[in-house]
Amino acid sequence: MQPSPTDRPAPSRLVASVAGRADLITAGMTARGLTAAVRGGRLLRPRRDHYLPPDAHPHQVEAVRCGGRLDCVALLALLGVFVLETPQPHVQLERDATRLPAPARGVIRHWRATVAHPHAAVVPVPEALAQAVRCQGARAAVATLDSAWHLGLVDEAGIREVFGLLPRRYGVLRGVLDRRSESGTESLVRLILRGFGCRIELQVRIDGVGRVDLLVDGWLILECDSVRHHSDWSAQVEDRRRDLAAAALGYTTVRLLADDVFRRPDWVREQLRRVVAQRPAVHDSGRSGAGGRRSRLRASPRTVVPES
Repeated sequence: MQPSPTDRPAPSRLVASVAGRADLITAGMTARGLTAAVRGGRLLRPRRDHYLPPDAHPHQVEAVRCGGRLDCVALLALLGVFVLETPQPHVQLERDATRLPAPARGVIRHWRATVAHPHAAVVPVPEALAQAVRCQGARAAVATLDSAWHLGLVDEAGIREVFGLLPRRYGVLRGVLDRRSESGTESLVRLILRGFGCRIELQVRIDGVGRVDLLVDGWLILECDSVRHHSDWSAQVEDRRRDLAAAALGYTTVRLLADDVFRRPDWVREQLRRVVAQRPAVHDSGRSGAGGRRSRLRASPRTVVPES
């Protein structure tokens, strides 16, 4: 028999703070009621005097059990920020914390101070971003910062705060951030193209085509496709019509798969190097539409798909 909707467990959620026993009793619960709520699954008690709602995310429950707060890429992923790898629980712990329980296997602990409230179950976003920069490679760190900025989780002042929490050597990353990147894939591809010395424009609107992810050197359209946004046939039909319209205007279109960008970056880099090397020798670029760019190429227009 299929369970009814009320029988299904609620989805996990991110909890801002931990409730203490005194807090709950002040709110009207009794000591006996607390015990019954924990035994009945209506409250979680990861450690003594620390209570969470039953639908708290397992990573957050483990962080509280360890004596800390959810941190770094684990927190950012739950906030919808791009992180390259599926994160394990990352936990912030005070440097002077003692007599803490042993963490579960796979938990990554970060021993550092925080400005978070003592009852907070998560660290502030700028702190999590600074830690994520340390925990990831440079390209993935840029993609994470781009994502958080694009989502509005930090603004210009927040980005300054992030770099203020990092050693000066990380400052070089600040100059390559771009909050216009709408996906981690776009950020990673943009960084590859920067290494080739290309001129890159993001989220360009072209008359007759629409908005494209990246326009490279005025002639090459790069679209970053993922299963999430391109899995149904209607989306693929629209993509093909856009590609044809772009080809009719003289653009070359390349569609990159997010999975290849994440898992086969060296192969993608080599394929893109070969594509950009085919730049038409003669072209006349001009602005068109609302902020878009139209390239009238006198070379034969075509749509390129990298070979596997």
